[in-house]
Amino acid sequence: MKKFIFSLTAIVLSIAGFAQQAITLNQQEKDAILYMREEEKLARDVYEFLYAKWNVNTFGNIRRSEQTHMDRMKTLITSYRLNDPVDKNSDKQGVFVNSVLQNYYKELTTAGSTSLTEALKAGAKIEELDIADLEERVKLTTRPDIISTYNYLKMASENHLRAFVRRLKMQGVNYEPVILNKPSFDKIVDADTNHNGRQW
Repeated sequence: MKKFIFSLTAIVLSIAGFAQQAITLNQQEKDAILYMREEEKLARDVYEFLYAKWNVNTFGNIRRSEQTHMDRMKTLITSYRLNDPVDKNSDKQGVFVNSVLQNYYKELTTAGSTSLTEALKAGAKIEELDIADLEERVKLTTRPDIISTYNYLKMASENHLRAFVRRLKMQGVNYEPVILNKPSFDKIVDADTNHNGRQW
């Protein structure tokens, strides 16, 4: 009986050890998740600011989508037991742990305050940044849940980019990419809208 209990205990410990190993990420994967969590917050917070400034539905609608993206990243943070940088500052608008994103917030809200056209350009730039960063970070992992989350966010960002480009055209402005290369940008802008055909 003691031998059986010992064997059962060993199996349980082995399974627990395997489960712990299964949720271990390397540092690049951890850093990527935490960065993208705050980058989605950057988009949401900038759009909150620009919506309050210009009262344009494009900003109002997309900010809600960005909250969903933040929630998707929060799920990964919870799953892998990471310390959420958004919680560190109680999700205060415009405040970030990452200094690069903090500087982006100041730059984009300052530029977006000057005119509606510049606000729409700021939105397009955020989506370009998001797409480029997601493309880089998806290369850093082989985990299906992380990859599927990044791909979902990228698809949505492509939709958002198209929305801003369309709105700029209504303003008589042909937007040119500032982060993505021209062929990649053109491919995204010319593609059909994804995410259930949603238009912003």
